[in-house]
Amino acid sequence: MSAKPLAGLKVVELGTLIAGPFAARICAEFGAEVIKIESPDGGDPLRKWRKLYEGTSLWWFVQARNKRSLTLNLKHPDGLHILKELLADADILIENFRPGTLEKLGLGWDCLHELNPKLIMVRLSGFGQTGPLKNRPGFGAVGESVGGLRYITGFEDRPPVRTGISIGDSIAALWGVIGALMALRHREVGNGQGQVVDVALYEAVFAMMESMVPEFDVMGFVRERSGNIMPGITPSSIHTCADGKAVQIGANGDAIFQRLMRAMGHEQMAIDPQLADNAGRDARRDEIYALIDAWTGSLAQEQVLATLSQAEVPASRIYSVADMFSDPQFLARDMLITGQLPDGKDFKMPGIVPKLSASPGSSEWTGPALGEHTDELLTQLGYNAHDLERLRTEGVI
Repeated sequence: MSAKPLAGLKVVELGTLIAGPFAARICAEFGAEVIKIESPDGGDPLRKWRKLYEGTSLWWFVQARNKRSLTLNLKHPDGLHILKELLADADILIENFRPGTLEKLGLGWDCLHELNPKLIMVRLSGFGQTGPLKNRPGFGAVGESVGGLRYITGFEDRPPVRTGISIGDSIAALWGVIGALMALRHREVGNGQGQVVDVALYEAVFAMMESMVPEFDVMGFVRERSGNIMPGITPSSIHTCADGKAVQIGANGDAIFQRLMRAMGHEQMAIDPQLADNAGRDARRDEIYALIDAWTGSLAQEQVLATLSQAEVPASRIYSVADMFSDPQFLARDMLITGQLPDGKDFKMPGIVPKLSASPGSSEWTGPALGEHTDELLTQLGYNAHDLERLRTEGVI
């Protein structure tokens, strides 16, 4: 196999928590050298989020895998000087501070572009670097709310709900990586110059809102919460089986709908001309869903899934993480890989996405201890033991 696709790229991460670090993690998984800058005073707060193993977040070990941790006090002139040394030959800077934070440190785009004209600066923030709300704090939850996702998530007779993970941050991270790769391509075929990739969390979410904008503009239609069904796309919903377990059934294709009806024993529904296309089915969706509910409610989950599999109707149980650990599909595609905790204990981590046939990504090591690579990285910059001792004494590292 050839080298990883991002091998040879140097990425400096100034992010904390989710969006910036997730973007940098993807770069690290595919071969980039990622140097994570952390405050000597505790580092990234994610180190202490959710479930802790011997004082460190299990999430941290995944989110920071393949990265090197360098502690720098950016409020100290020497800390800023070291950061500029790193950025002088870096390819990408990823940051997710509130707009203006880096400018106050003398690290705005104009300064950094002059320092390193080839540098690509990926900026992830709640509302972007421009506009009247640019200075407003905006975590993923706010981005999901402003971007439209929270409004349409949940049941119509209840308040909006969240999706269960910080999906807004993760979507923004993906857009950040996409933007960085496009900027790298532009640098390669253009004039060799870097540029700013400006990702707003609310826009990252907004970009996923399918047909919401033209439907409102042309028809004045406001998409509302609809629970488990997909209005306008029928049938596609979650149904409860006789044993109380749930299945997701997606039979909104014309031929698939016919196969579903025949598998359920409703031949007349399968050949009904009014139900031959999606518009006709959606007009009678209550009738269709009542039939499906009655059918699934008469059988155990495994019977439902076996019948639908034989009929080639897309369906699945609703997986918990426990289901994933024994699922042959997850195992066959290496979606549960083994890493090592600091004490040598093996643990499972999510596998690498996407799968590249010639130059796949991998996890080489798990999230490092705070400042684990500080001495190594500064030595590479030319600092000697005396310099390191002084920097520690002065609280720079």
